[in-house]
Amino acid sequence: MSLQNLASSGRGISIPTVPAAKADRVSTHRPGRSRLVSRAASESLVVVPTHNERENIGKLILALQALVEPVDILVVDDNSPDGTAEVVRRLMRQREGIYLLQRPGKQGLGTAYRAGFAFALAYGWQYICQMDADFSHNPRDILRLLAQCRSGADVTIGSRYIGGGRIVGWPWKRWLLSRAANLTAQVFLQSRISDLTGGFKCFRRAALEKIDLDRVTSEGYIFQVEMNHRARREGLKLRQIPICFTERHCGVSKMGRHEARQGLGQLARLRREEIGSLKYQGT
Repeated sequence: MSLQNLASSGRGISIPTVPAAKADRVSTHRPGRSRLVSRAASESLVVVPTHNERENIGKLILALQALVEPVDILVVDDNSPDGTAEVVRRLMRQREGIYLLQRPGKQGLGTAYRAGFAFALAYGWQYICQMDADFSHNPRDILRLLAQCRSGADVTIGSRYIGGGRIVGWPWKRWLLSRAANLTAQVFLQSRISDLTGGFKCFRRAALEKIDLDRVTSEGYIFQVEMNHRARREGLKLRQIPICFTERHCGVSKMGRHEARQGLGQLARLRREEIGSLKYQGT
C-alpha cells in the first residue's frame, strides 16, 4: 500500500511505499537528489498530527530542529483549511529531515498516529515519538523521552499526574474532566499508569512492532489509552517521567464533551476485550 493510500485509509495498515509519481505527497528536501524518501537522516522520528495548526507548526518544527540531538519530523495533516501543510512544505524546501503526510480530510487522531507509526516502521527509524503541535508539550522534553527508551524502557510516557508533573493554564473544569477520564480508564483496565490519556510518548521500534496496530481502532484520547493498554498486555516495559503540560497559546483545542462521551464507549469496548481475554486464559 502506498503512503498516499495509507493517508486516505481509515483502517488497514501495511508497509507503505512511495511511487516516484506521488513522492511530492511525502517528501523531504535533499538538494540535488530525488525527493523520494529512501532513508532516515536520524534514528529518531517525531510524529505530529495537525488540523488547523498554521500558527504553531512552523515554530514547533524549528524548535525541534534546534535540539542538541537531531530528530526527524513527520507532520500528519488532515487537509487543514488554514494552510498548515503549506507552512510545512515551505520549510521542507529549506531544511532536511522534515516529512509531510497529507490526508484528504479530517479522519481522527488515532488514524493519524497509526499512519505516522506505519511510516516510521517502514523507513527504519529506531525511536518514534509523538507530541501535540500546539506547544502543550515542551519540545526539549523529547530528549528526556528518548533517554529513557535508550536506557531500557520500551515505551516512555510523559505524565502530568506523577510527582513533579503539572498542568499550567487549564480551568478547573478541564482538569476535572481529564482526571476523571484517567481514573475511569485506570479502574476499567486495572492499570497503574497515572496518565493513560496523555499524548506525549516515545516508543522503541521493537515496541511498535510488537503492538498490532491493525487491532488499535480507538480514536481521540482513548487511542492513547488503548496503545498503553496493548503495550502492557504485550509485556512491554512502560516508564513514566513527569512533564509540565501547558495550555495552548494559539489555535483552538480539539477536546470537548462529545469526544469525552465517545471515549466512554470505546473504553467499555476495551474492558469487554480484557474480560474476554481473562476468561479465555482461565479455560
